[in-house]
Amino acid sequence: MTARREWPLWEVFIRSRDGLNHKHAGSLHAPDAEMAIQNARDLYTRRSEGVSIWVVKSEDIVASEPSAKGELFDPAGDKVYRHPTFYSVPDGVENL
Repeated sequence: MTARREWPLWEVFIRSRDGLNHKHAGSLHAPDAEMAIQNARDLYTRRSEGVSIWVVKSEDIVASEPSAKGELFDPAGDKVYRHPTFYSVPDGVENL
């Protein structure tokens, strides 16, 4: 059996109730996805607070750099048609 420190790191996401989003609960080491789910269940849902578990290898997660915020998100600022205020609500449609 491979030593634990050589097992891949998995990120754990838990959905606490139906209709809610999965939220990052933490990380753990496990040899494979099945064991990662079992360990995540034991570690992060001990009081039956979850209805769904996702595990993702940490090495497979790709994220933007905070320093790239401007180039990623600023271009959307000049596209006012993407904002719901650009459209008028037709008669008979409920405005939530």
